[in-house]
Amino acid sequence: MKRVSRRALLKTTAAGLAAAAIGGKAFAGASYDPGATDKEIRIGQFGPLSGPVSSFGVLANAMDAYFRMLNERGGVNGRTIKFINYDDAYSPPKSVEAVRRLIEGDEVLFISGAMGTPGNIAVQKYMNARKVPQLFLAAAASKLSDPAANPWTMVGGTTYEIEGAVIGRYIASTSPGAKVGLLYQNDDAGKATLSGLKNGLGARTSQIVSELNYSVSDPTIDSQIVQMKMAGADVVFLITIPRMASQALRKMAALDWRPQVFLGAGNASTRATLQPAGFENAQGVLAFVTRKDPGNPLWTEAPDMKEYMAFLDRYVPNADRADDLYAIGYTVAATTAHVIGQCGDQLTRANVLHQAANLRNFAAPLLIPGITLNTTPNDYVPIKQFQLMRFKGEAYEKVGELLNAG
Repeated sequence: MKRVSRRALLKTTAAGLAAAAIGGKAFAGASYDPGATDKEIRIGQFGPLSGPVSSFGVLANAMDAYFRMLNERGGVNGRTIKFINYDDAYSPPKSVEAVRRLIEGDEVLFISGAMGTPGNIAVQKYMNARKVPQLFLAAAASKLSDPAANPWTMVGGTTYEIEGAVIGRYIASTSPGAKVGLLYQNDDAGKATLSGLKNGLGARTSQIVSELNYSVSDPTIDSQIVQMKMAGADVVFLITIPRMASQALRKMAALDWRPQVFLGAGNASTRATLQPAGFENAQGVLAFVTRKDPGNPLWTEAPDMKEYMAFLDRYVPNADRADDLYAIGYTVAATTAHVIGQCGDQLTRANVLHQAANLRNFAAPLLIPGITLNTTPNDYVPIKQFQLMRFKGEAYEKVGELLNAG
């Protein structure tokens, strides 16, 4: 074996440090897990770029564009962000394939903004076994924000159960004699919201006169709407994806049936739900929301909305400005960047999780004024406030003050 003198070793070490300094900033005392270096942080995501809800795929486009913007500005704490996302076609088995590829192949530091409740539940056990953060999910089942059972998994906003409970309490307090009709998607997301709604209704669950479901692959829900009308419902809560909510509003109009319709955060979009339904068929619809609708003149002059529109102009010029799915991706990416920034040079998976679980009144861009993100190690639900909105003309208007969970 060739011997190396101490002087030669020192010279070699010095040359290596000099080369590192030329190639990028050196971070003394930095700590890294797979997916992070002095120069780069790799973040993974999966979602439906194809399939029955492929329109949701623009969320990933917005996240990618946001990180490109950050990289042009020097990245986060001197490191660029490499965003890697894969299509799962809203199919849980494909979600599992995508996650294994991200963790074992691409070696991302963590996953952020993954889209869809079924897919995220399918990969949750694997993510927690590998101790890889699964953060700010575009999904809202409470089992995806249960730190006691799955400490590496966290939703990005509220949970279906909390949202359903808030809506249930509102219906119980404002329409005590209502006959309630429910249409929910027959999956984890729909069932979770339904459970929350019944908890919120409390003793008034006896006023549910029609409780129907559908599958995401069903071509139409016309028969369910007819059944709800025949049951005499005068208040209807649509726990559906936007396409089905649009169908429901059109069918109600065709039947000349005008119940009070409630929508949740997932299907209240003016662009994705109400416009296809026809604005004339959506008048008076009530929605519980947490984010600003980019197509609503109510928010046009808000500083964060102006920044968002300028972002779209430069980084996603072909985006539909009224599609709030881009806005959701923008908010998720901004929250992700905030957490990375809080990590400093300690880019371990444990520290990423620690920072995500200790958010304090973080006013993420495009949230309704007064709503902030808050988490603790024992509470992984960042949002517990809602703004009630009523659709009038071609836009929503605010109704009252913020409503709080619990």
